[in-house]
Amino acid sequence: MFPVPLPIAKPRLPLLITGASGVAGYNALDYFQRKYPGQVIGIRPTETWRLTGPGIVACDTEDRDAIKRLFDRHQFGSVLDCTGNCALKPCELNPAIAWRANVESVENLLNETVPGRCRLVHLSVDLVYSGRRSGGYVEEDPTDPVTVYGKTMVAGEQAVLASDPRACILRISLPMGVSFNGHAGAIDWIGWRFKKSQPATLYFDEIRTPTYTDCLNELCDKVLANDLAGVFHAGGPRRISLYQIAQIINRVGGFDPELLFGMPRGHAGPIPPRAGDVGMDSAKLIRALGCNPFDPWPLDDAMFPAHRDWHRERPSGEPRSPEFLHTVLAVNPLRRGRAADVA
Repeated sequence: MFPVPLPIAKPRLPLLITGASGVAGYNALDYFQRKYPGQVIGIRPTETWRLTGPGIVACDTEDRDAIKRLFDRHQFGSVLDCTGNCALKPCELNPAIAWRANVESVENLLNETVPGRCRLVHLSVDLVYSGRRSGGYVEEDPTDPVTVYGKTMVAGEQAVLASDPRACILRISLPMGVSFNGHAGAIDWIGWRFKKSQPATLYFDEIRTPTYTDCLNELCDKVLANDLAGVFHAGGPRRISLYQIAQIINRVGGFDPELLFGMPRGHAGPIPPRAGDVGMDSAKLIRALGCNPFDPWPLDDAMFPAHRDWHRERPSGEPRSPEFLHTVLAVNPLRRGRAADVA
């Protein structure tokens, strides 16, 4: 039986959250700033100038000198590293950019966190696997990514493991929450296309284990506040294809069903390559915590597609709208409002 770590009251503060422009980082920043007001800094790329607000700093994690100045100024006690360039096609076309964003940025953080004995929780991803087998990946399975993005995320993990044995790496799947610009991440990107009456084509056989960002935030809070170390899978309990995700967004959002198309990933173009079933088994994390930190996404079983034309069915009286979509898909209905009460 994996030993249950003894939690402390809260993470060592102040806390730095990197990658605040991504879905995981954006939602984590809101959660932690509410819980620990005035003690949380989020950084976003200098080019993402539209993302502003209290505690948000423009800083490129690839800039070693800028990261050092930031640490010298704030003396961080812990870091939640959500940095990463997950744009599959640009990473394939320019591997150097992917390396800087997904590897050099991690190395720059380690240059500061290790000497200062700063608690580091690093978010990796399920796409470190190819999905050639039928999911159920555990931490001991060898990584075999099919994309440059996945390969650089593996290299980032290796950098953490080589430099800081006290750090925790959480391999996440799709984080389901709002994006800062309204058209990033699985929910907002697909919904944005439908709102603009643009088609979306998703894959029948790319399988993920997504999580509500509400659940992920609380998990990161717990892990930052204990001494859990090494690699842990942090995927949700429900396996779901990209096509099924789009079906749910289409129907719950009340969008035109004619805009959704599906295909096997083998029919996609060669760039970027598509992974298959990268569903993760999170039993090791559950044992370590003594509980399952994740509710299924979507929470309501009635919202899980029963067949490939499910999104075309529109039962009378069923709530459907873009606004309703966000209340049940981007927010966990069981945890709604909890962020306001965490302090």
